[in-house]
Amino acid sequence: MKLKQLLQTNDWPAILPIFLKTYPEAEENINGYRIVFEKLVMLSPKETDMSIVITQEKDGDEDYIDVSGLHNNPKNKEETYSQGIELVSWREWLGMDISKESLANFSESEIIVHCIYEMTYIGFTEEVIQEKNDRIEKSRKARESMTDEESDAITASVEEILRTWREEDSD
Repeated sequence: MKLKQLLQTNDWPAILPIFLKTYPEAEENINGYRIVFEKLVMLSPKETDMSIVITQEKDGDEDYIDVSGLHNNPKNKEETYSQGIELVSWREWLGMDISKESLANFSESEIIVHCIYEMTYIGFTEEVIQEKNDRIEKSRKARESMTDEESDAITASVEEILRTWREEDSD
């Protein structure tokens, strides 16, 4: 089952209470989430070879939900690992399968809520998300073009900052 199919068989009034229960902090932006839901229902999906994987995780005493993507037919070693998908286009999200484990462990409403929450982590429009993606790509390209000396200088600066913080913490 694809995310688009889930969205088409559910409506916002059924999703809203699950959203507020799962993410109470979302109440201040709930209209933004509703608008995103309505936009997703209208968008056409883009086929992709990735599945959405939703898992319950624990970090120390904190429980949280992780939403990631997993390639169905990995082409290299990196693609065998879970991928962050918060910067992926919404049309691609709609074309993703929902993993069998996710369907078994979460209700349709919960899956929709977790996906929309993750999709809007950076912003409530694809334009805002694309701007962030462009900044990340520009930064990556800038790092690639650095000389070894420039890269070493940045690393040394970061290490000096971390050392200073550790010293302050121990005082």
